Amino acid sequence: MFSKLKLITGNANRPLAEEVARYAGIPLGDIDLFKFSNDESFVKINDNVRGADVFIIQPTCYPVNDSLMDLLIMIDALKRASAQRINCVIPYYAYARSDKKDQPRVPITAKLVADLITVAGADRVITVDLHAEQIQGFFNIPVDHLFSMPIFTRYFKSILNTEEIVVVSPDSGGANRARALAKRLNCGLAIGDKRRSGNNDQTELLNIIGEVGGKTAILFDDIIDTGGSLIKVANALDKQGASRIYAACAHGVLSGNAIKNLEDSPIEKLFITNTIPLSGEKKMCKKVVQLSIAEMLAIAIKKIHIEESISILFR
Repeated sequence: MFSKLKLITGNANRPLAEEVARYAGIPLGDIDLFKFSNDESFVKINDNVRGADVFIIQPTCYPVNDSLMDLLIMIDALKRASAQRINCVIPYYAYARSDKKDQPRVPITAKLVADLITVAGADRVITVDLHAEQIQGFFNIPVDHLFSMPIFTRYFKSILNTEEIVVVSPDSGGANRARALAKRLNCGLAIGDKRRSGNNDQTELLNIIGEVGGKTAILFDDIIDTGGSLIKVANALDKQGASRIYAACAHGVLSGNAIKNLEDSPIEKLFITNTIPLSGEKKMCKKVVQLSIAEMLAIAIKKIHIEESISILFR
């Protein structure tokens, strides 16, 4: 049944790809991927993929442009090697925050990246926790949008089963996401409300809408980049008497001074998935706990290959 199923990966997150391969019971394909001295990327598929159903596991994480270009080149190489279907497993979809024209003369790069992937020759995209669900509509090919929420739900139920919990959205834009987690945990919901004071654009007042005093607060968002907004909300929760403060985000970009900011914050633990690999100080930080999405991706890959529903992954 799986003789025509092939898994390959680039350099963006090889540990995740190897873990997915172990869960799926299918070895990673043999490819050469390197850079010439002039910084151009080169890919050669060493396995025979003619007529194969190929899944490329390649998040577009740091270095973002290199990861994206490697993905496009792998797609082109597979297309020219007569792969029957090319499926792009993109756990972290870069440029997703540029999903609308909110200023004059700015690009919608989330749509541009979707066009690049489609034109390169991809037949399907599997991704995790898009910044905005409407990005699925930027593609003219099928998109399977998976969620890390069931993974977080199971984990929090195992460690916080006796505590009084409130799920907190850092802003109104993520309220639906936080509400869905609160429903699964059968707990309350609070929302961060940012307001500017007078004409001073540099001054921000932050209120928390909802009851958080004496409760374990779980800040829930899709992505943590520098951590600025998340930590401001955590400080407000601390002032309003939250007994413990955790944060959970699907994608731990953790750029700039994110780790230092996290270490200095009242957040006890930051739970992230392994859509993006950790290295250096990010890997050493004791506040960061990484949960794996490998089993979920492996199940999705095998079910998509045999044309079965993947709805079981949303329960």
